Amino acid sequence: MRIALLGGTGDIGQGLALRWAYDTSHEVLIGSRDPEKARNKAEEYETELDSRGVNAEIKGFENAMAADRADVAVVAVPPYHVSDTVEAVADRLDDDDVLVTPAVGMKSDEEGLHYHRPGAGSVTAVAASAAPDGVPVVGAFHNLAAGRLADLDADLDVDTLVVGDDGDAKETVTTLAERIEGLRALDAGPTANAAEVESLTPLLINLARYNDGMHDVGITFH
Repeated sequence: MRIALLGGTGDIGQGLALRWAYDTSHEVLIGSRDPEKARNKAEEYETELDSRGVNAEIKGFENAMAADRADVAVVAVPPYHVSDTVEAVADRLDDDDVLVTPAVGMKSDEEGLHYHRPGAGSVTAVAASAAPDGVPVVGAFHNLAAGRLADLDADLDVDTLVVGDDGDAKETVTTLAERIEGLRALDAGPTANAAEVESLTPLLINLARYNDGMHDVGITFH
């Protein structure tokens, strides 16, 4: 399977790219608005993997070209770029593809971070509204600490919650998620439940801020 990380030069994109390349045989593509930046980051990820004895080929492309080649496209951009990014690659997607969004809307003040709920109800819903008809959108990977994800020496042992309205698409994302060692995917229901899932992210960041030793805190459900 080919996985494209659109905006894969950022923190969450880096972590997912490294983990999938390290733990699986899936082909990983890095997308960016700047194709040269994508290629440079792809080479950087290859170097990191090579240092660990993993001979992985990661290619970099402009976002639309990465999406065109992918079976699953992860929109790994900040929430205010999600709609524009999806619309920019829309003509490269078809009904067999799956779009994934890990983005969370947040705002900050002196006390910490707070969930910033978009008018559509959630960032997952924003992505679904921008996606072409027939292309399923799944929300996942919202609550993962990017630094911990990108540190291949770190044991994850965390859960990710998966939301979406297409059962087959959620199953695809669940399978991909659980191919990452130490990551368990749990079904959190339809897109209507995405706000509750996304709102956990600022909570985790606030816990990390106010408690020593919890910089890369995650969630595990028992």
